[in-house]
Amino acid sequence: MTTPDPTPAVDSPNRMPRDDEVDVFGLTHLGKVRKTNQDNFLISSLHKQMRVHYTSLPEVARLPLEGERLAYLCMVADGVGGGLGGGEASRHAIEVVAQYVAESMCCYYTADATDEQAFCDALQEAAMHCHQSVAEKAGADPDRRGMATTLTMLISVWPVTYLLQVGDSRCYLLREGALTQITRDQTMAQELVDQGVLTVANADNTRWAHVLSSAIGGRQTAPVVTRIDRMWDDVILLCSDGLTKHVSDDRIRERLSTMKSSKQVCEDLLQDALDGGGSDNITVLVGRLVRKPSE
Repeated sequence: MTTPDPTPAVDSPNRMPRDDEVDVFGLTHLGKVRKTNQDNFLISSLHKQMRVHYTSLPEVARLPLEGERLAYLCMVADGVGGGLGGGEASRHAIEVVAQYVAESMCCYYTADATDEQAFCDALQEAAMHCHQSVAEKAGADPDRRGMATTLTMLISVWPVTYLLQVGDSRCYLLREGALTQITRDQTMAQELVDQGVLTVANADNTRWAHVLSSAIGGRQTAPVVTRIDRMWDDVILLCSDGLTKHVSDDRIRERLSTMKSSKQVCEDLLQDALDGGGSDNITVLVGRLVRKPSE
């Protein structure tokens, strides 16, 4: 047995954030017009765990059953389809992906610089598995025909975050006061902009603005994985288009730049969207790191 080093650990600027340094919150709202909420979201952490099956110890609770945090997993899904189909599609997509990630340990055990391609491939496979599951569910029931969903998912394994995008829900990054939209909207309007048929200024005012060119369970799905190297002062926002229909990027940047907590800024952005009309379901997730002195 070795004697512990009495020297205090150095608070390295690149160290992994502790659980108490992660400030994350999410909410979803019906909006002012819709009769049902077809948005769903998930915020979760992934841990190494010890499961005790048999023991003679009287107090199992003293054991470190929940081990080191491996990753954070966050998802936003905005359902498409009449009736209850859209809401069921978004809920089913999140459940399927969450289960896939939990059971396919490679999604985070291989999350390092030496195996980046395997990690990206695992996320692409998760999206395609989810797409097939939603499509099969829709095909088996005429009442669910046409149901589909967007899926914007990030999995963060410090100091890297991977972002999976299908559809037009969005991910924004605030870094050093600058707001960047990390995701690309997978809509017909954006396709026409890319082809030079429409200008960016005109795209939002066309009937193609919210017609998806790619969706989980839709006719086409084209998942895109993006790597983000994280920094301590970053703020990340995931949202459905119920927010961005009514809240400008400038307003989002202002809110994130002056935030006091993730809960507070989610509530403020929701109110901005409601004040702007609230014409769709609204989902907002915000996460940031708050450095505290090392123990």
